[in-house]
Amino acid sequence: MNPPNTVERSAGQRIARLTARIAIGTSIIGLVAMWIYAFGFASKESVNKIGDQAWTQRAETICKQAMEQRIKLADFRQISEAGANALSDRADLVDKATDTLENAISEISRVSPSDAKGKAIVPLWIADYKQLIKDRREYAALLRAGVNETFSESMFEGLPISEKISTFAADNRMTSCKIPMDLSI
Repeated sequence: MNPPNTVERSAGQRIARLTARIAIGTSIIGLVAMWIYAFGFASKESVNKIGDQAWTQRAETICKQAMEQRIKLADFRQISEAGANALSDRADLVDKATDTLENAISEISRVSPSDAKGKAIVPLWIADYKQLIKDRREYAALLRAGVNETFSESMFEGLPISEKISTFAADNRMTSCKIPMDLSI
């Protein structure tokens, strides 16, 4: 005959195993239900997607023109060729490139989207872009002051503001309205 402690331990072990099996089974059922919902029932539409396609096409056209203007500003000189005014010259280029963004955003913001979702979120996107433009202007001022640091943009909820701007642009098929990578080098 088993001593009483052995019997109690085996009953306790059985309860612990049963509890663990129930917890694991419940977790598996929950995960399966989540994936069924995600693939079968959840909305596939992007949170950023607006309904006014004419507005997005107009914005894409404006951004593409600005992008072509920025391409013409490219400076391919080697740093050894830049001379004593290299930082000041770079600041001038940053300002000229930023002017193209500022003009594009100004032109885009003259017309509001026709759909309710667009009217709600496009002003947020434009405000984010204006913040990025402000960041770029501050960077140019640093360069003129002789500070040669990498470009640092504003953050929003732990993400660079460029991430928000570019995601909105991509979700609405406005690829030219994504953030230019001219200051990432």
